[in-house]
Amino acid sequence: MGTKPLVERVDACFGAHIHDVDLRHVSNETFASLRELLTEFGLLVFPAQHITLDEQNRFAAMFGELEFPAAAITNIDIDGTVLSDQGHDTVKSIRGNEGWHHDSTYMPVQAFGAVVSAEIVPPDKAPTGFADMRAACAALDEVTREQLRGLRAKHSLYYSQGRAGYLPTKNEAGGYSMYGYHDKPVPVRPMIKVHPDTGIENLLIGRHAHDIDGMDASESVELIDRLNDEACVGDRIHFHQWEAGDVVVWDNRRLMHCASEFDLTHPRRIWHTRIAGSEVTELADNYR
Repeated sequence: MGTKPLVERVDACFGAHIHDVDLRHVSNETFASLRELLTEFGLLVFPAQHITLDEQNRFAAMFGELEFPAAAITNIDIDGTVLSDQGHDTVKSIRGNEGWHHDSTYMPVQAFGAVVSAEIVPPDKAPTGFADMRAACAALDEVTREQLRGLRAKHSLYYSQGRAGYLPTKNEAGGYSMYGYHDKPVPVRPMIKVHPDTGIENLLIGRHAHDIDGMDASESVELIDRLNDEACVGDRIHFHQWEAGDVVVWDNRRLMHCASEFDLTHPRRIWHTRIAGSEVTELADNYR
């Protein structure tokens, strides 16, 4: 394969399909091109790659340290049962992810991004949506943008899953065993954040955001809900229709994403490798 990827824009103000690249064998020169394209487009889709999990993790590690290696996002239980019971903890997690969000804003360090591959795709494709928070920030009126520059919000998985009615079952210790339910201080993050690679402002909102500094609860909920609704519209959103073998990479510092509701009687399995953010730029304000 050549070192110059073929780029085909998607139907949005961001994002591109990338062709003529074999992710099993990415040279340093090719990776440098892909890294530049990720900075430019925020979302890169590599159709029909069919890479192994080890190959996926190796590719993701070229971007930086991993927050965690390939983990299954699936409604297939360990015994092969296809899970559709709305009360099952796995299904609750899947359903919660249908809200727009950034990954790991509820952790001390927000993620850089992720590499995700599709293994089993249901008939309705179970598309994943992406939304450009750089364009959403630019679209704000100046009064709102100036207001948000001085505001910060907490980010919590307890909050987002609880509000949606999808908190998992408590363990014997009275807590939750699933990833992200930690007992550390709730991260506090600016509502507008300058992207460390581009120097451009991005909204930092999503379903995990709550309790804006200096606002009462109802005022905070109203503002965050309005921003989320107004941000994720028009050419600022793109839904990737999965095919088995597809690989997607996105910049979590720029894009929000969400799962789509799909028919849970059909099996689905995608693999998510999360790339850790830099403590220099992605550490929550109250951890500094």
